[in-house]
Amino acid sequence: MLTGILPVLPTPFTWSGEIDAAAMARITDFAIGAGVDGVVFPGFASEVDELSGPERAALLKAVVGRVGGRIPVVAGASAPSAELAIAHAREALAEGVSTFMIQAPKSVGAGTEAVAAFYRTIAEALPGCEIVLQNAPAPRGSDLKPQTILDIVRDNPAITYVKEETLPSGLAISALIAGKPAHLKGVIGGGGARYFVDEYNRGACGAMPAIELADVHVAMDRAFRAGDIGRARELYMRTLPLLVIQANFRMAFTKHVLSRRGILDNTIVRAKVPDMDAHDIAEIDAWLDASADLMSDAAPRARTAGVRG
Repeated sequence: MLTGILPVLPTPFTWSGEIDAAAMARITDFAIGAGVDGVVFPGFASEVDELSGPERAALLKAVVGRVGGRIPVVAGASAPSAELAIAHAREALAEGVSTFMIQAPKSVGAGTEAVAAFYRTIAEALPGCEIVLQNAPAPRGSDLKPQTILDIVRDNPAITYVKEETLPSGLAISALIAGKPAHLKGVIGGGGARYFVDEYNRGACGAMPAIELADVHVAMDRAFRAGDIGRARELYMRTLPLLVIQANFRMAFTKHVLSRRGILDNTIVRAKVPDMDAHDIAEIDAWLDASADLMSDAAPRARTAGVRG
């Protein structure tokens, strides 16, 4: 079962811009040490569109090896075509991963028949594997309607989870859970955990945020499952300002926080994200300092990481 906090791991780069296998190991160790229930790689938060095929395969292999079977690994296999998605999935299968998160490309459209055919082609090529249907908002995704998703899932037992991250996600999650067929094991929240409490209250089985606040997100998850909704709300409210900023700067924010926490030594990104100036960084650091007591022993450190000279 995929439940709880399942962060999407970022791709670390060296100062020269190459993928950094040693830093990937540190990120994976941080996730496991934070108590996450599984990890996802690659995804949008991994700058997957900026990775070559060999780079994403090498990094997935590194993640799987570092995890060592301790928690589930979900391999991102989204691609512009079903054939390419199948190829990505087969690379993951070679590493022992059999659960794939796949978003139908926008070129397929948003009609039930076309999207269903896309997922059916993948399922038929990968018998025995499980698919997490990722429903992303525009402009990246197709904003599939809940009934469309239910019609697709109902005829495809390989789809065992839906990651619902259209906005607002709440009504869609409720509709999916109310109408889900028996083989759909759960609906997972997205949106960087910015809507965590609402999604969990509606029955989401887990969340797939970015990694930088994994320990706090795990604490939120555990508090909610223990029935301490007040504590879950407190943790949510105290970290929400950071998540709001993260929505603007995405991977650059993630890597800044990971650098502050001593996990990365730079904030290099390949993806085209907005630049952060000194005011942005000062605001992020202020909120990190204000929430440092919520974090594990990898709490924010001196403001030296990620900056040269």
